[in-house]
Amino acid sequence: MDVFALRDRLVADYEEFTRSFITVRDARIGEVVDRELAEGLLWPESLIQLNPSFAPGATIDDLAAQGVLHDANRAIFRRGKTEAGTGSAGSATLRLHRHQEDAIRVAATGANYVLTTGTGSGKSLTYIIPIVDRVLREGPGRGIRAIVIYPMNALANSQAGELEKFLKFGFPDNDGPVTYARYTGQESQEEREAIIAKPPDILLTNYVMLELLLTRPYEKGLVEAAKGLRFLVLDELHTYRGRQGADVALLVRRVREATKATSLQVVGTSATLAGGRDGRRAEGRDRRGREPAVRGDGRAAERRGRDPCPLDASGTFRRFNVGRRTAGARALVGAAAGGARSLRRRPARLLDRG
Repeated sequence: MDVFALRDRLVADYEEFTRSFITVRDARIGEVVDRELAEGLLWPESLIQLNPSFAPGATIDDLAAQGVLHDANRAIFRRGKTEAGTGSAGSATLRLHRHQEDAIRVAATGANYVLTTGTGSGKSLTYIIPIVDRVLREGPGRGIRAIVIYPMNALANSQAGELEKFLKFGFPDNDGPVTYARYTGQESQEEREAIIAKPPDILLTNYVMLELLLTRPYEKGLVEAAKGLRFLVLDELHTYRGRQGADVALLVRRVREATKATSLQVVGTSATLAGGRDGRRAEGRDRRGREPAVRGDGRAAERRGRDPCPLDASGTFRRFNVGRRTAGARALVGAAAGGARSLRRRPARLLDRG
């Protein structure tokens, strides 16, 4: 289809329709109207926009060869895998965006981090790949290693579908080495009982269901299975503001205590965290070739002699790219990473954009 020819046909039809109800008796006015219509007053020229690609990064095979990722990730994270296929036939290694590679490298250090980048940029892989890598290194089937919290069930449902492509497709009987389960309240009683009886490596849930897991006796088995939890992910971090942010911050602290998570790694992602002193949103900045908005190492702030992150006395969670509208998100992640200090003692401060 020639989209420009289609546009010309639509404009011609619209012009004919428009002229059908325009009757100008004054010749001079009619001349002006005809000239303006002929010049396209009511139908502007075609608009052509370029959508820059995200900066490319390394492939999964590259990171596995460098020892950043476990070698078994090569078979998991591939493009073109199908439900009926087995092995690597018909698929190719997954090439990451640069911000995804940066996040994976930060995760490999054990640091907590927040990623802010545009919609459709593959934010979920920036925590799924490190989680799967940790499970592979420590051994699957040892209980719940990661909990991913979504603010809406629709997001959890979508992520479950994406995980199926990587963690099930391409393996015999669609039974991959790393398991996951959605536990959001939508499941049947039989499905819940199956999850409790055999906890997955990765649990997808929402903050309401996570609250219930800590209080309902018959789900105590899931809490026990999460002892020594290694990852806690807060997707759509910008949604946790004000009272809701405070509620979830307290929930995160209870999760840390209930699971005895002494080595918990906290991850936050969002496409719309505020960035900069004017509170503008930091969406899609790495599309324009700027520094990826992955904040976890704090080295730039340290070189300038500044406190990398005032929210964490332990120093494990350093700086991240947020602005004044996300004070609740900062306190929430700080609660997960830095202990159970009172939210009221955490002053809202702007952190470096880097």
